[in-house]
Amino acid sequence: MNSKSAKQLPHEKRKGEAALSDFAEYVEQQQALRFPLSRAPATSSAAHHSATAKSAQADADHEHHDELDDILDSLDLSDPAPRVRLREFLLSPESSTDALEGLSEIIQKRLLEGHGETVFDVGVEDNGDSMKLTRDEWDTAYKRVIDAAKKLAADCQLLLTKNVGGELDGAPTKDKDCSGKVMVRQAPSTVEEVIETRIAVVGNVDAGKSSMLGVLVKGDLDDGRGKARVNLFRHKHEIETGRTSSVGMEIMGFDTKGDVVVSDTPGRKLSWEEIGKRSAKVITFSDLAGHERYLRTTVFGLLSSSPNYCLLMVAANNGLIGMSKEHLGIALALNVPVMVVITKIDICPPQILEQTVNQITRILKSPGARKIPIFIKNREECINTATQFVSQRICPIFQVSNVTGENLDLVRSFLNILPHHGRYDAEAPFEFHVNDTFSVPHVGTVVSGIVKSGVIHAGDDVQIGPDSLGRFTQTSIRSIERKRIGVPMASAGQSASFALRRIRRKDVRKGMVVLAKLDGAPPKVYREFVAEVLILSHATTIKTKYQAMLHVGPVSQTCAIIDVDRPFIRTGDRATVAFRFVQRPEYLAPGDRLLFREGRTKGLGIVKSVGYDPSQPLMAKQGDEGTAPLPQTATEESKGAEVMADA
Repeated sequence: MNSKSAKQLPHEKRKGEAALSDFAEYVEQQQALRFPLSRAPATSSAAHHSATAKSAQADADHEHHDELDDILDSLDLSDPAPRVRLREFLLSPESSTDALEGLSEIIQKRLLEGHGETVFDVGVEDNGDSMKLTRDEWDTAYKRVIDAAKKLAADCQLLLTKNVGGELDGAPTKDKDCSGKVMVRQAPSTVEEVIETRIAVVGNVDAGKSSMLGVLVKGDLDDGRGKARVNLFRHKHEIETGRTSSVGMEIMGFDTKGDVVVSDTPGRKLSWEEIGKRSAKVITFSDLAGHERYLRTTVFGLLSSSPNYCLLMVAANNGLIGMSKEHLGIALALNVPVMVVITKIDICPPQILEQTVNQITRILKSPGARKIPIFIKNREECINTATQFVSQRICPIFQVSNVTGENLDLVRSFLNILPHHGRYDAEAPFEFHVNDTFSVPHVGTVVSGIVKSGVIHAGDDVQIGPDSLGRFTQTSIRSIERKRIGVPMASAGQSASFALRRIRRKDVRKGMVVLAKLDGAPPKVYREFVAEVLILSHATTIKTKYQAMLHVGPVSQTCAIIDVDRPFIRTGDRATVAFRFVQRPEYLAPGDRLLFREGRTKGLGIVKSVGYDPSQPLMAKQGDEGTAPLPQTATEESKGAEVMADA
């Protein structure tokens, strides 16, 4: 990847970047099939498979209709009953219990949509019209929101006000109408109801990833020599060298009032159990390695932890160099919303910082990324961006110092408001991907990972596999833990650890799946599968028999190409490829995202179908369908991830 025989031409670069961006959109469409949004009604397994089999055009129509339905719902064209305006609920007399009940119902509905939290706009109607509140009316309306939230065991935190006055007041508006944003967060009745958001922290070596997490979680500032990061390291050599080589995990808790859960004693770090029991929202950070030597570990961490967001760290004095471009390209390809933190601004000369900012802006605006960079400089920008971050087009950028603490409060505020994001189906059959395995004294074998779909309870019978022969082993869940706290159940989208009965640790490995026990045939595993892939970078051509390390979720295994829909593929090409696992079969499903590499990243893709029939080669299929083959050389030396390779 480093050897460039010829300088890339501008049109080749643009073509490769556009290919990456278009492919990311295609992956998002396929993901919608694999993991339908939770608001969609639950369907039976048979209906799910029939929906998967529909054409891409039908899917596009379906999505379009969904958007149209949302617009019609917001306009309430089908509702014959006249709606009570929000202003009447907020400004009703205190003696009116019906108005308080109505307001509580509205907030309860929004809390359900937001997984236990919501940002409520006091002074703005649902359709966006201003309520034209005076200062006294705003005080009354805010008090009514607090009273309604208390009925739901929720607390309110005032985030931002307009024309009200005080520390939290933003830029005044011309109309002088009073308004404000209020975070309403429900107190979880049990530990398993705690809101969980996973963030993968990536960036080049020496960007300050571990130090930043140490400062955020512990609450103390760094001394400039790595004091804050020591608690995050898992191995002795990491402490000695200061470089992360494994996937480190750290959690940060927020209570119902939006305050960070930290120890009352200065310098003391709370245990995970204490943070989990005192928090209403937990941010789980995956601290990934920045050194090129540990790219395999970083790719595994990015794919296996199913992050909701990606936090890209950039050292102000170095800029976006080395592996940080690689990490950004992978995050973009996986369609994970990205936020950027520029660290070490206390030791960086102003002109170098300006160069770094310009470089990041240029890369984020490039056709491969197509992001809108937003530099967060004050609280108002922070809150407005956080509430709109569900749009994957925007990319917030913070400039912080872990030594002086500059702008760290903005990062904490942003993480507190960050909306829940991800595709999970709690109604589907149970599926759990194993990220790590342990042998715990007096407990036995423990597996940790992410619940992809369904719900599981302690004591349920399950099966884990596949082993080297593709078989599944019957077992049961002895106990379940989340963030080191025992819980009776775990549901889709949550990270959890299971203690398994009658299983030895040597019989389990990363990449296995835990499935619900069924009376019928055992789950099917496959050695061969067909995927749609995009080649990001390769010096020569790729043909059949080419081998590379393939990552599919937590699965990492060498794969060989056994068939391609054309004679050969090059950098920037998008093709349908059949792969075969070299060592053992794996459990796969259409819609799973994959990434393959040989040294650095070579390509990415998405599983189209499992199994492969040699009697029906892909090239013949393409000819039968009558589709014009894609150009064999979309670009000769085009790095599709020029985001990654050459800014």
